[in-house]
Formats: sequence, C-alpha cells, structure tokens
Amino acid sequence: MPETTAVSSTMAAMLLVGHGGVEQLHYREDVKTPSPGPGDVLVQVTATAKNNTDRKAREGLYPTKEKGDVTSFAMGGTPTLTFPRIQGADVAGRIIAVGEGVNAERIGQRGLLDFNIYADERRDINLTPDYYGHGADGGYAEYIAVPADQFHSIDNPELSDAELAAMGMCSYQTAYHMMTSAHIKAGERVLVSGASGGVGTALIQLCRIVGAIPYAVSQPDKAAELQALGAEAVIDRGDLPTFVERVLEATGGKPIDAVMDLVGGEMTDLFIDTMIVDMQHRQSYPRLSIAGASGGNLSEIMWTRIYLYQVQIFGVSHGTREEAEQLIAWIRSGELKPVLHAAFKLSELHDAERYFVNRGSNYLGKIVIVPDAQWDAHGAPFGLTNAQEQRL
Repeated sequence: MPETTAVSSTMAAMLLVGHGGVEQLHYREDVKTPSPGPGDVLVQVTATAKNNTDRKAREGLYPTKEKGDVTSFAMGGTPTLTFPRIQGADVAGRIIAVGEGVNAERIGQRGLLDFNIYADERRDINLTPDYYGHGADGGYAEYIAVPADQFHSIDNPELSDAELAAMGMCSYQTAYHMMTSAHIKAGERVLVSGASGGVGTALIQLCRIVGAIPYAVSQPDKAAELQALGAEAVIDRGDLPTFVERVLEATGGKPIDAVMDLVGGEMTDLFIDTMIVDMQHRQSYPRLSIAGASGGNLSEIMWTRIYLYQVQIFGVSHGTREEAEQLIAWIRSGELKPVLHAAFKLSELHDAERYFVNRGSNYLGKIVIVPDAQWDAHGAPFGLTNAQEQRL
C-alpha cells in the first residue's frame, strides 16, 4: 500500500475529450484521483506551464505523412493520445504520497517533473518521444502520479511554484536538446527564432551558460527584455527581403554558426542564408536545428544549397534523461531563471488558450495554469494585469 496523507477520492481536472477547439476541454470536479503505483509518487499540483504542444495535440497538428492529417505523436508506431486525456506537461507541486519501493521521506518535497515518457532506461537517447499530458495524464488537474525518479526536488526558496513550472522540461529540455544535437560550443554565434516564447527564452539563457552568443529574432518592442535575458542583439522578424542583411549587420558581417529554428515556413531558407556566407572563414559546418514550425509546416529549400554548403540539419523533439538532469542542476544552482508571463486558474483554461493564441506584442515567456484550490497561494500573485485582460 502507498504511504500517503489524506487525499480526496476525486479531484478537479480539465479533460480533453477529442480533437478540436477549446470546446473539447471540459472542466470536471469529479475525476478519480490517481493512486501511485510501485516506484511512483503522487504529486499535488500547484502549477503547470502551458506549452504550444498542448494546443497542437488538441487540434491534431502533428502530421508526419499527409499534410492534412489530424493526428498526434505516434513515434512508437501506435498513437498514445486517447480520450479523455488530462493535458499539461510542465508540472510543479509537492509529493503527498509514495508508492511501493519509494522512500516515504520524500513526502512533502517540492519539485519539477521531467515530462518525458521514456520507452526504456537509456540515458543518452530518446527515439520514441512521448510525454505526460499526451501518452498519460498530465498536470491540468489537482493531482498527478508520476515515476519517483522523474520528479526532481527543487528547494530554492527564491523560486515560487509558478516560476518553477515556467522552467519546465518541455521548453527547456527541447531547447537544450536543440543545442546538444547541433554541438553548440562556446564562442559560436547562434540565431534563435521565436525568441520570445518558452523555448526561445530558454535558448537565450542556455547559450550564455555554455558560452555561445545568442542573436534573437523577435519583434522590436521585446528587444530590451530579450537583451536583458542575454541576447546579443534582437533582429526584427519583419521585412523579409532585408532579413539576412540585418542579421549580418548585427554580427559585424560574420556568419551565423548555427540556427535554432522554431518557425519554419518561408523563414527557413533565409536562416540558411545567414550561415552560408563567407564559408572560408567558418570554423565548423553550418547547422540548422529544428523544433517547431510556427511559421508553416512546409519549407521550400534547394537541396543543392544543403549538400554543397554541407548544411547539417537536426530534427529535435524531446531530450534525454542526462539532459533533464543537467537542466535540473542549473535550476538548483540559479543559473537558469524563470520567464513567467502570467497565471490562469485551471477552470479558466479556455481563456488561457485564447489568450495564448491571440497574445499581443508585450507577451514574453510562459503562461502557467494553477488549480483553483491553489490559486490564492500560487497563482494570484501572477494574474493578468488589467491591460492584459483587455485582450481576452
């Protein structure tokens, strides 16, 4: 029997009942509370960061063969998203029960979930990515049961639970895996697209940690905040005909060593152009690391430009156990900082989804979702301002 404190047999949760719009998200207060199995812990959720993958999975926007398919992750051969499903991958909270084989002294620990559902015990590779909130229930609920070795304790008193969730693995591990896949080294110039989002802000910080020089692609009104975060310069993503010229102006005419691409679409070819100038003075192959397609799922590229300039392309989904543990170490040491935009109540997830899609120019960082019962303690200090609420 699991070691536990008193827990209600039912909980509040947001259930995804099918592919489609926000109307497919149903708030219920009578969902069965999970029980920790052997090797698991039961976590009382205090905050869960929202990721774009929640929306894309809900809408079925992960085709791999037919571009019009409504589908989701099936890297292991069989789709694992079944309905109803509780979404939410980046979970912060406190352990309130442990399953068989887990030390009861862990009860009370605050921590952050490594969101991956790993297919095996390998630490340096993850070939069939899946995650909590997709292949198993996630954190848009009051409780979640997860493997004990994937719920990492983080005591840092300077971090609120909402801020801790904002540093969740879905964004930070994706960012770090983009960099490790492309073998980013100290001193290299790295172009970061989609720089104002969760993965983008993580990339800027991680580049500085490893000694690389990040150049952010974003809107001009976010330049000051992104530079304060560590961006060497911010390049306006508008005016595409002059984009490459403006990037090279920011670098002093030196080529970009590697691009972290979260945009795709018509930008991809321009990103390649920033790397294949002045090839005789490069110190390494041009590298394009791709982990998103906010600008379009299809890009037209001349393959001669890829193989003649020896551009290396890395497709990135989820990271590894080793990378997750390194990120946790950087959070504990204070080297990684949260970039938290705002918090919403769990019962108001529809509003959060609409706000995320229609976010305006002052949007930077992460939105977190807080169970209603935890709102006063963990969500209210980070609620939207009046100006932000006007865009709902």
